[in-house]
Amino acid sequence: MDMPRHWRLKDQRYNLVGTECLSCGAKQFPPRPVCPDCHSKEVQPLTFSGQGEVYSYSTVFQAPLGYEEFIPYTVALVKLKEGPLVTAQLTDVDNDEVRIGMKIEMVTRKLREYGEDGVIVYGYKFRPIGWY
Repeated sequence: MDMPRHWRLKDQRYNLVGTECLSCGAKQFPPRPVCPDCHSKEVQPLTFSGQGEVYSYSTVFQAPLGYEEFIPYTVALVKLKEGPLVTAQLTDVDNDEVRIGMKIEMVTRKLREYGEDGVIVYGYKFRPIGWY
């Protein structure tokens, strides 16, 4: 596992930190050094609320290597309250209960384990609001 990369991305994975353009106000996730809308380099970090809704989704039955333990699982395109779209796995919900427009929130969960040492990587997933 690439530990330096893991630590470099920890704000994104645990706190949903992106960027906001100071010139045009566009909000981006993941963070970008240059605004893709107006091409300004005047961007600042922005921590998103983690609240949003399911924009689209798909259920995965054939998982990539390292994610087999979660089969079947639903991956959603999440429209954050602040605007950006984020791709994330859904959790704490039955796959057949997921609906477009469902209100969801970010939570930190196990993403996968690496290698023989069993290093566990955590990151963001989304769950329905009020369905605990």
